[in-house]
Amino acid sequence: MSATPLYPSAPPLSRIALGSSTFGREIQAEAAFSLMDRALARGVTLFDTAATYTAGVSETIMGQWLASRRPKPASVMVATKIYPPYTPDAIDTATAASAQRLGVEVIDLLYLHKWDAAVETPETLAALDNLVRSGRVRALGASNFNAQQLGAALAAQTAHGLARFRVLQNNNNLAVRDVDSATVALARDHGLAIVTYSPIAAGFLTGKHRAGVVSGSRFDMAPGHQPIYFSPEPQRRLEALESLSNLSGQPMAQLALAWAMNRPGVSSVLIGGRGPQYVDQAFDALQIRDPDLLRALDSIP
Repeated sequence: MSATPLYPSAPPLSRIALGSSTFGREIQAEAAFSLMDRALARGVTLFDTAATYTAGVSETIMGQWLASRRPKPASVMVATKIYPPYTPDAIDTATAASAQRLGVEVIDLLYLHKWDAAVETPETLAALDNLVRSGRVRALGASNFNAQQLGAALAAQTAHGLARFRVLQNNNNLAVRDVDSATVALARDHGLAIVTYSPIAAGFLTGKHRAGVVSGSRFDMAPGHQPIYFSPEPQRRLEALESLSNLSGQPMAQLALAWAMNRPGVSSVLIGGRGPQYVDQAFDALQIRDPDLLRALDSIP
């Protein structure tokens, strides 16, 4: 777990962070504000969005909340993500558009939303470096990179004296695991924080889809996620989680959250949802400390 601030005025990374992929798609501004209010009240410091979430609507809603609530300086960190193409001109345009929607002059943490071959080019890495040196971005992050991709990018940044990625954000839950030991070791060696997302796998790990995709759910509204989870290995892990839930009396969602929050090397876990109760659910899961129960979770292969 990285204890180094991402930039000089950065708040400490909270164990629980708030994602906003539901904003503008599953919930609108009023409900999103309630969700963010609860997160802020409970000590969440990292608020995460992306240009692709509902075509920028999520960023706009978060920007409206920031303007309305005016959190104390250095008390929160706002992260967003830009999508390929990663040409210098496209990076410049996308960053400016995200900042405008968020209503900020400086973006705290800017991720590349996915790996692309352009990440290996000096032009792209120099364009990212310029964002930091010019003061438009405080820190850089990489999302959905594997260890090999991240390692190559870090090596190039280091070799050319360019601003390096400070955070890796990957999907990681009991069903589908995109933070392996090589990734953890690389992050540790380079001082990167690891932020993971989708701890209950868009509801898959609650068991509610056992009889088929629930109407109005994330899998129903974004069916592209279905093949990732509705396959033999995630299904087997879901069955093991359900058995442990029955034995322990703990809800499946709480156990899935506890698994994600206790991964080695992980600094923060992004949660989402449609109301404040999802924030409370995550904080309740932080209180699961029974060593036998945690070992049982760890033993699910």
